[in-house]
Amino acid sequence: MTLPFEVPAGLPLPEPLLQQVLSAYGEPQRSYHGVSHLADVLAHWAQVEREGAWAHPRETFLALLFHDVVYVPGASDNEEASATRALEACARWFPGLAAQRVAHLVRLTARHGHLSPEEVSAEEALFLDCDMAVRGAAPEAYDAYERGVAREYAALPPELNAAGRRRFLEGLLAREHLFLSPRFRARCEQAARENLRRALLALPA
Repeated sequence: MTLPFEVPAGLPLPEPLLQQVLSAYGEPQRSYHGVSHLADVLAHWAQVEREGAWAHPRETFLALLFHDVVYVPGASDNEEASATRALEACARWFPGLAAQRVAHLVRLTARHGHLSPEEVSAEEALFLDCDMAVRGAAPEAYDAYERGVAREYAALPPELNAAGRRRFLEGLLAREHLFLSPRFRARCEQAARENLRRALLALPA
């Protein structure tokens, strides 16, 4: 099977597991949280791994692999359901790994935008920043992210969708730091703030 991402050394992924994961990320309701998002997040994981910054590379990889494996737009239990799927996969395929660490990282993604650098470990900060690195992407990539998220919430009335997105973006911009780790802050913070401001201006009044 040709994969859209690198797999870490020492962590062979069984084909049945890969098929299940890729099938989940290929669900039709995912305009943004699909296979391309997964590949992008794992590309950031690989960059951090090449710099030797992961204390637990296999666990962080699996947590990113499963972080959005369950995704229903607007549901409040996506992260918990994804963590459960991660625990099941670890029990079946990776009994030697720290499954609870994997599940903990997945659950942390429910708190995006609500954590400060002081509340997370260095590895947790890097993990969460890999998922949110799109904020600091090139303008065209960030704009595609905004369009994809908007399509995922297209069932909402447009005015509610825009109002919710406005509150979210304004809340992020009010934070001292958009990224939790010094690595991503140095590389992505300025571009992310420019992207968020542009996205705010593009929303209907």
